[in-house]
Amino acid sequence: MTQRRMPLLLVLACYCVCWGTHNSHAFSPVAFVPQRNAHYLSLLSTASSSSEAVSSSATNNVVNEEDYDLSLFSPCKINLFLRIIRKREDGFHDLASLFQTVGFGDMLHLKLLGADETTSDEFDCNMEGVPTDQSNLVLRALTLLREKTGLSNQFFRANLVKCVPAQAGLGGGSGNAAAALYGANELLGRPATQEQLVEWSGALGSDITFFLSRGTAYCTGRGEIMSLVEPPLPAGTKLCIVKPQLGLSTPQVFGAMDYDKLSDADPQELLQQFTSSNSPEGSSMTSVADVPDSCYVNDLEFPAFQCVPELKELKEQLLKVEGFQHVLMSGSGTSIFCMGEPTDKDAFQKEFGSRDDLLVVFTEFINRGPGDGVWFEEPSSN
Repeated sequence: MTQRRMPLLLVLACYCVCWGTHNSHAFSPVAFVPQRNAHYLSLLSTASSSSEAVSSSATNNVVNEEDYDLSLFSPCKINLFLRIIRKREDGFHDLASLFQTVGFGDMLHLKLLGADETTSDEFDCNMEGVPTDQSNLVLRALTLLREKTGLSNQFFRANLVKCVPAQAGLGGGSGNAAAALYGANELLGRPATQEQLVEWSGALGSDITFFLSRGTAYCTGRGEIMSLVEPPLPAGTKLCIVKPQLGLSTPQVFGAMDYDKLSDADPQELLQQFTSSNSPEGSSMTSVADVPDSCYVNDLEFPAFQCVPELKELKEQLLKVEGFQHVLMSGSGTSIFCMGEPTDKDAFQKEFGSRDDLLVVFTEFINRGPGDGVWFEEPSSN
């Protein structure tokens, strides 16, 4: 079975991101730019006074993949547009959004345990503050798969190496749950079809269904009703994610929503603009960068900015960076993604990457191929 190997430096880099975090979601060292080799070394060298503690702690979190049967990259996502349609009687909101996977993510390691070894799953995570009890989405996904397949005596050891922070609007936890569903199903010999995994995943949360797509999907309902975009938007499209240390919970953002401030843009028309960029024949657009800026809509920006005015200030600063074609908050925040790359990377690093209140990630669109047994791969440029 194909396994994804996680370089030691990546394990260290992931732990550097979350080192020192607990509730406050503060980041140390000051910036994380996930590129291989030189950039990892630069990251580690900038840890300065905290580097000794980071190295000591990170060593304890190095995963020996030989101890596991399967290692999966668990990507996060951005919302290229996000419209809030209405508030439902059950208290949730109907939305319409175009989701896209990107090459920033976590790693999930899984091992199928023998029936005589244990009567429960085992779970570990490197990130302080992540629950390791049955409230964790990875464990809930494993439980759900057992319930749905009837394989009640099949348990797993799971080790989650997290890089994606909480309260970021990137769907990190949802992606972890989807990876757990997919990986456990593979190790059990695929007792469930892809369609069944998609159907079952909605019981776990709103965004999890999306991560079982090929990487681009139009999602409605609470986010669990998925329409695939085929083919997915092209892999390799560059972007930068900037995440302030301030976090926002989704209920907090929805609680601040002013329904009079919602966009009146038709979600189907927005979708048509983005999918037209994916079919350049007969279109003047050749990439998502050519989609009009007015199509990059997020109805949750205004309430998030009301909650955290500094977030609006950050977006305004990023809009001034030459080389970024579009700048938008992802999900309910607080991450802001910028399509493109800064023209002057040194100046950008000096202004944003050196700030001790920001996480900075250069990444790209990714997708996965069709068919069974194919999962998301960490991009080679990472």
